[in-house]
Amino acid sequence: MRNIAILLLYVCGFAWSVSSAALTLADSTRTVLDTLDAAILHKAIYHERHERNIARLKTQLQAATAPRDQWELCGQVFGAYLRYQADSALAYANRRRALMHLLSPEERANTLINYAEVLSVMGMYNESAETLRSIDVASLGDSCLAYFYRTCRAYYGWLADYTADRQAKQKYLDQTALYRDSILLLKEELVDQDIVLAEKLLLDRQTDKALHILDNYTHKHPDLKHLAFMHYTFAEAYEALGDSDRQIYHLAKSALCDIRRSAREYASLQKLALRIYHEGDVERAYRYLACSMEDAVDCNARLRFLEVTAFYPIVEKAYQLKVQHEHDLTRTLFASVSVLAFLLIVACGYLYFWMKKLQVMRLHLYEANRQLVATNQSLGETSKIKDTYIANYLDRCVDYLEKLEQYRRSLEKLAMASKVEELFKAIRSEQFLRDERKNFYHEFDKSFLELFPHFIDDFNRLLTEDGKIFPKKNELLSTELRIFALIRLGVTDSTRIAHFLGYSLATVYNYRSKMRNRAIGDKDGFEQAVMNL
Repeated sequence: MRNIAILLLYVCGFAWSVSSAALTLADSTRTVLDTLDAAILHKAIYHERHERNIARLKTQLQAATAPRDQWELCGQVFGAYLRYQADSALAYANRRRALMHLLSPEERANTLINYAEVLSVMGMYNESAETLRSIDVASLGDSCLAYFYRTCRAYYGWLADYTADRQAKQKYLDQTALYRDSILLLKEELVDQDIVLAEKLLLDRQTDKALHILDNYTHKHPDLKHLAFMHYTFAEAYEALGDSDRQIYHLAKSALCDIRRSAREYASLQKLALRIYHEGDVERAYRYLACSMEDAVDCNARLRFLEVTAFYPIVEKAYQLKVQHEHDLTRTLFASVSVLAFLLIVACGYLYFWMKKLQVMRLHLYEANRQLVATNQSLGETSKIKDTYIANYLDRCVDYLEKLEQYRRSLEKLAMASKVEELFKAIRSEQFLRDERKNFYHEFDKSFLELFPHFIDDFNRLLTEDGKIFPKKNELLSTELRIFALIRLGVTDSTRIAHFLGYSLATVYNYRSKMRNRAIGDKDGFEQAVMNL
């Protein structure tokens, strides 16, 4: 049993870890897609920064006088334009070619490779091939040779993507593989050699080894350009494994690197758009497709433009189906509307009549409901006041009966003891009445404030700043507040108020008049405002 329990715990823990990892990955994919959306939205900021860098290089080039300095700076401007604006890159490649007669053989070869590279980007494959064939490979050092091999690999890779014929396509793929192997055979350690090796392993169906190499490559802190290549190769590896979520994640990371480095010639974003379209996110796929189309046109990258336009038949087909469905639905609805039009006109007149009548009825009903709500509130408040004061009244009556009984017994004891003088003294004393009246007012104040806990603050809001009334330290309500508390309860007759408080009628009149004079606004409506608190 113990072993079985341990096994169950292990299985549950493993399942939980797998589900947690899947959830984390899905969250990461959504996050990177949201980040990519934001980057595309603010793409102009990256382009502006890139163009400022190009402008700085052009300023340096304009100031340069030495031919070699001009050649070097033209190379930097060419590199900045290559994946951003191929026409401008071609112009600076030609400026470099104009200085070739002043250069060493390897520098001349580097210049020709620049020229061939930009021609491939622009889709001018014949011209690019002629330029590459004119280069003396035997005279190149490892660094320039690696550049030559990379350009040839890219050239044949583009030709393979461009070619529809299967036999010709395979021939170009074989050439691409040969130049890939040539890069790996170079003695000089290259920045992208691990990525090239990972590509080769993927073609040899050694996906696990390719992923291992790419994982190690991440620790070398590559720049944005090589990060884009790395994530694209990751995506191809996970595509081979059938892991759609990880493929989308790495395609998005690759596209994000391309956007941030202001590249307009790329493959990751349009491939991501196709993958997301198949996942059902049509809106996002359309945005990515539009961005890819715009960048391909601005860069004059012909192959990328053709790749993007390959998506349009899919989108157009879906659009035509939608239009056809809407057209059929419109015809059906038109026939139905034609039949119902006359009935609708008659119904509109009939409805208009009843709507007017209903509007009047609603107005009357609204007014009746408003009055009913006000009445219910008033009845509820009155009921609460009655319940509170009836209970207090009964309690006070019982207390008074008990106190009178105690008082009677105390007088009886004095009479039985023949203490006539003390008996007369007790009878003549008003202390008992004063105490009882004081207790009575205290109980009244307490009950009132339980019903209206904010009465003092609300009452003072009706008064001027100098006229506000607050109870003393040991009081619950002052005399003025007690008078208007009675008014709040509906006791507005001054005679009844005077009788209740034990004051003269003139005193009550004075208090009421004095508080009205302290009122803010309409003094005649002051007491009504108190009753509405």
